[in-house]
Amino acid sequence: MLKELVPTGKLRVGLAYAPAPTPVFVARDGDNVHGPAFDIGNALAKKLGVPVELHVTATTGELTEAGSAGLIDIGFMPADEARKQRLDFSPPYFVIESTYLATADSGIKTMADVDRAGVKVVGIDGSTTMRAAARTLKQATVTVAKSVDEAMAKMKAGEVQAFALTHDALPKLQKQLPGSVILDGAFQTVGVAIGIQKNKPAALAYVKAFIEDAKKDGTIRKTFDSAGLQQLTVAP
Repeated sequence: MLKELVPTGKLRVGLAYAPAPTPVFVARDGDNVHGPAFDIGNALAKKLGVPVELHVTATTGELTEAGSAGLIDIGFMPADEARKQRLDFSPPYFVIESTYLATADSGIKTMADVDRAGVKVVGIDGSTTMRAAARTLKQATVTVAKSVDEAMAKMKAGEVQAFALTHDALPKLQKQLPGSVILDGAFQTVGVAIGIQKNKPAALAYVKAFIEDAKKDGTIRKTFDSAGLQQLTVAP
């Protein structure tokens, strides 16, 4: 199993960063990162008895590429159908709901208001949320950003009217945009999980068992709480 999961002798952990920690994203301060995914990765490495090697990127799309290419051993990301074609996944430890943050000037108040001619929506390049927005929006225009910071810059500049992202990540971003609105409801619901390279059955079985145990023994709950995410529910 160790040869499959940690071929280099270190657990190469893939993390995507954002301005604040969420079940998907870590927050980054210089070389330091913090958030549930970081803590879960460390807990797995501790159980394996190996050191951690971090690979931190701006998007989960980059983690998909790195995992598929075998450049990382595990990556934390939403497990949508497109990703399941390229990676194998643990059970979900959190379920995300994708919605929109709309600017005050847009007049957008509901999901239906987003899908209008002339409305521009930004999403993170390669993300499951961006793919879902592109599938579901028929009249609005979807554009991509390379990071959350870039997407927020477009919102602040008035280049786009709505930001497609997971609901749990939006409250802190909303504070940067006076008068902005987080829309009720969700246009996509998907589990967040650990992804690994395909065709590694022993590694997959180990990661699956690890996540199930971590949900039962309170490890996942503790990682959420330590990140200030007490209001979020661990996946059953």
